[in-house]
Amino acid sequence: MAGKLKKGSLVKVIAEKLVNSLEAKASDTRFPSYLFESKGEILDMEGDYALVQFYVATPNIWLKIDSLEAAT
Repeated sequence: MAGKLKKGSLVKVIAEKLVNSLEAKASDTRFPSYLFESKGEILDMEGDYALVQFYVATPNIWLKIDSLEAAT
């Protein structure tokens, strides 16, 4: 699925993949609910990561591409 994602794609976060990721283990694991309950848009991509903008009043966030799926 990650191969189909590109700039401008609407995405949802896959909770299981984010919670069990190396990035989650290296930081605070109390993720805000909007990450899993809302859609975001990919603004930029760099290597294995995507900069995602959620439509809430919060900064954009870099997430590993394999923890994202296309939103329906």
